[in-house]
Order: sequence, then structure tokens, then C-alpha cells
Amino acid sequence: MSGISRRAALSASALLVTAGLALAGCSSAPSGSDAPESLGSISVGATATPAGEILQHLIDSGQAADAGLDIQIQLYSDYTTPNQALSDGTNDANLFQHEPFLDTYNEEAGDDLVSVGQVYLPPLALYSKSVDDLDDLPDGATIAVPNDASNESRSLLLLAASGLIETTDAPTTIADITANPHDYEFSEIDAASLPQALDEKDAAIVNFNFASAAGLSSDLQLLSEGEDSQYYNILATRADLEDDPRVTALYALLTSDETKQWILDQYDGLVIPAA
Repeated sequence: MSGISRRAALSASALLVTAGLALAGCSSAPSGSDAPESLGSISVGATATPAGEILQHLIDSGQAADAGLDIQIQLYSDYTTPNQALSDGTNDANLFQHEPFLDTYNEEAGDDLVSVGQVYLPPLALYSKSVDDLDDLPDGATIAVPNDASNESRSLLLLAASGLIETTDAPTTIADITANPHDYEFSEIDAASLPQALDEKDAAIVNFNFASAAGLSSDLQLLSEGEDSQYYNILATRADLEDDPRVTALYALLTSDETKQWILDQYDGLVIPAA
């Protein structure tokens, strides 16, 4: 074969290989209808249980990837830092609080964080390690309640609804108790420390996330909120991100039928998904 013929043959072969690779690339790429539109990354602040676990489920189940959303979870162990981190731009959204708590934060901080919508209810409950039934709680019993304004109000309303005490229409502290027929002794304690308070107190009202993290089971509950509670936890964000496609997509995933069923199964009904 002449040099010219050999070069022509090699050029032809190279063209065939190039064409084959191009065709292979076209055949392996997903069609536009199959590939999700990339919404990008969203940083979400959350307490570990159940908010962090629910967000992690969105990742593990593939729901986030299917929606083209990259969820970055940042966990917090208190109720103060998450809203500050959302406000200063560290996070794009958070999941840990109910709307009354958010309203109180906005008023005190002069902020304008907004609720995207309800996600789940972690019922507040009265726990005890010393008695098994509410009727067995003795007169003069020591009861610990959370010391942040919204959850202390929530605790007092729970006790009042059960007839254990009477309060003003909108109680915020134990000073708003108007009748205490059983002479209970109340202590106001940081919410994260309430599970440990059960070793010293007759009973304590504990938020679900701290109760779960401390291994407190439903068997220790003397009293719990029901589905009619106004304290469903919400997805919150900054006002400028309220209509952001990432936030909208995240809320849709958090309230999908698949996620609702997972919440019911995972927490044996102790966490109630929003309707």
C-alpha cells in the first residue's frame, strides 16, 4: 500500500472511530425529559431528630436527586442558633420550629423570617420516670417545663387543657398560672436539659426531638398533644427566598405522600405529618 493510500486508510479509520464515539455518547446520554433540571444546592439548618432525619431521608430515598436538588444539612443542638444562621445567610432554610416560636423570634430580633408551610407535629408531652399514670402524680409534685417563651406557653396550655392547672388566656410563664389546685412546684429549664431533669423531678414536659434523642419512650408519657395542635413544625426561610425554586421544591418533597408515610412508619405515629 502506498504512503498516500495508507494515510487515507488511517484517516478513514480515525473518522469511523470518532463517529462511533460520538454515536456512543449520544446513545448513553439521558434524554432531556429523563434528566431532572438541576436546581442547585440548598443549605438547611435542623435539629437532629426528627428534622435532620427527615431531611436525610429525602437524600437517601433519591427524592432530592430526582428533583434536581442538592440538600446540605447543618445540624444544631439548640433553638437559638438556627434562626440566627438563617438570618445571616449561613443557611437558606431551616426546619426545627413551630410558627409561634418563629413569630416570637421575629418580634424579639426585629427580623422577618417567614414560614413556607407546616411539615410535621412533634407532640409535646409530659414525661415521668416515677409514676405510670397521670392520676398517680401526687399533690406537690415537681414539674419541669421549657423556659423559652413559646414552648413554656405551649406547656402551660397543655396542662390547663387537661384540668391540672388554670391559666390566663395567653400564658407565657408560670407567673400566668391562676389556679394550681394540686400545688405543683414548677421549674423553668432550658429545653435541651429537660430529659435529664426527669432524674430529679417527678415529671417534665419535653419536646419530641430532645425526648427521642434521650431515649424517652411513649411508655413514659403521662400526657401528650393531639393532631389538633397549632404547633406543627414549619419550613422557614428568609423573605427574599420565599419563592426561590429550591425552597419550593424542598417543601414539596417534605410534604410528599412518600415522605408522610415514611414519617408515620419511622416514628410509630409519635410524629404526625401535616395534612
